[in-house]
Amino acid sequence: MEQTAAPARSKWSGRWAFILAAAASAVGLGNMWRFPYLAAKYGGGAFLLVYIVLVVTFGFALMMAETALGRMTGQSAIGAFRTFGKKYLFIGVLASAVPFIITPYYAVIGGWVTKYMAAYIFEGANALAGDGYFTGFILNNPETYLWMAIFVLLVVGVVALGVKNGIERVNKVLMVLLIFMAIAISIFSLTLPGALDGVAYYLIPDFSKFSVEMVVAAMGQMFFSLSLAMGIMITYGSYFDKKEDLEHSVRRIELFDTGIAILAGFMIIPAAVAVQGGADVVANNAGPGLMFGILPQVFQGMGWAASAIGFAFFALVFFAALTSCISLFETLVSIVADGAHLSRAVSVVICAVFVLGMGTLVNMGYNNLLDVDLMYSLFGIGEYQDSQLLDFFDFVSNTILMPIVALLTCVFVGWIIKPKIILTEVRQSSEFKSAKLFTVMIKYVAPVFVVVILVAYIMAAAGIIVL
Repeated sequence: MEQTAAPARSKWSGRWAFILAAAASAVGLGNMWRFPYLAAKYGGGAFLLVYIVLVVTFGFALMMAETALGRMTGQSAIGAFRTFGKKYLFIGVLASAVPFIITPYYAVIGGWVTKYMAAYIFEGANALAGDGYFTGFILNNPETYLWMAIFVLLVVGVVALGVKNGIERVNKVLMVLLIFMAIAISIFSLTLPGALDGVAYYLIPDFSKFSVEMVVAAMGQMFFSLSLAMGIMITYGSYFDKKEDLEHSVRRIELFDTGIAILAGFMIIPAAVAVQGGADVVANNAGPGLMFGILPQVFQGMGWAASAIGFAFFALVFFAALTSCISLFETLVSIVADGAHLSRAVSVVICAVFVLGMGTLVNMGYNNLLDVDLMYSLFGIGEYQDSQLLDFFDFVSNTILMPIVALLTCVFVGWIIKPKIILTEVRQSSEFKSAKLFTVMIKYVAPVFVVVILVAYIMAAAGIIVL
């Protein structure tokens, strides 16, 4: 390995600080607005079983590889791969490009969530459930820029305080609040008349809906949910002390992320069955349509508790979005600081200006640049003006770059540096009980799964299949 000089690196205060930070990164918008949709669409318990199996095998291998690479090299993505030779630098560059693309548009969506959280206090449930409320807000409202800026400044403020004083402290509070609120909302949903029918729909496996599409959808949801292939786990791993148990920590991260995703299903599916009379409203809607369109209508049907539950839910989503964006922004700062040998403070300012500038551009895709459809112009996907700039950046980062980065990482770890290097790193602090599983997955199984995800999600974006 080529040794590169590096400044003194921040460290987590302990194993649980790392676990909570990584779990907070993984628990994001995908858990809230896509997992319940997929569970409702693909047979409830059948989807849950497939998803859990994939998390503890496929997801485990990828997360172990990335965190071990970070801890071994003490570098963010570019430096981590460059440590093994300059010819592998391009993998780190591709991995680093992902958070630079995602963070600005994630901040835009974070602004929407912040607005809705506040609106449940100042406008009430009836206003937010009105037809055209969300569309009117994002298309014709300069207020969207203000909410995005507020969200970004909160993220920047936390990261500017540092790994221990900022990210650690905030995650310890927000993750506890997030878990408590998820359990509380789930319990309330279960008290609604007819909600137990929704629980049965959610938990009892319907194997008649088992299909290749369901397995691929579960693969994709797991892959995009665990903060993989975007440099985050490499960066967070680089802050992790070598004496701490890495395998145990990764297993706990998986548990937190999967647990919150399952709770999201409990919050949404039984409530939809109770209020709307069935789970079809969830099974037929995902993403912003579910979050900002359907769910406010579900909350409106909860009578006296509508505004309170609506606020609590969007506060929970706000916490999830904030902690995920913090990890994205910290990754940007680490990449800039490591690559340009700049101080943390200067790197934070540079990244803040970048995210605000690019976030403004993404926001303009819903008003001033509404006629710009790069998905259609560059890739011929959809009809003209079907997509906005946010959709384009999401397609490039999530659908194309992330699977490619994951595939390259699997080949790099499995066939170039060989799994033994990762096993040695993990065994510095503990026995690696799942060493054989890791080796088989990273060499043979995970690369195939990643290729399937890449092909399937490009086909889904092109409208060839539906996931």
